[in-house]
Amino acid sequence: MTGLADEPFIAAVKPLVDAIGGEMLPPDEAGQDDVVLSWEGADVVAVRLPQLADSLDHILAALERRQGRPLAQLDRKAKQEVVRMLEARGAFSVRHGVETVASALGVSRFTVYNYLNREKGT
Repeated sequence: MTGLADEPFIAAVKPLVDAIGGEMLPPDEAGQDDVVLSWEGADVVAVRLPQLADSLDHILAALERRQGRPLAQLDRKAKQEVVRMLEARGAFSVRHGVETVASALGVSRFTVYNYLNREKGT
């Protein structure tokens, strides 16, 4: 995407593509599962969406960057907030999502389930 990096449309959508862990590529290299974005009647860029499991890893890495430290070093209240946010984003519908999150938080699966159940009031 080096030649198109200066395109205003690409510059506008890049933060969104980065946030979801996607990859931008020329439209003529798009596969059948890629999303081709058009602007003013012309195909400008294709976006390759990540696999769901890769998205979860990407979200966890972004949360660590935002916190400025590994998620496992957060206090219990902050970890509960992370679990709430991840649930809202569908992280636990991904296969092995609970295990992945538990590992990142440095807690057991049981603890993650407790955080989820506490949030639901059960």
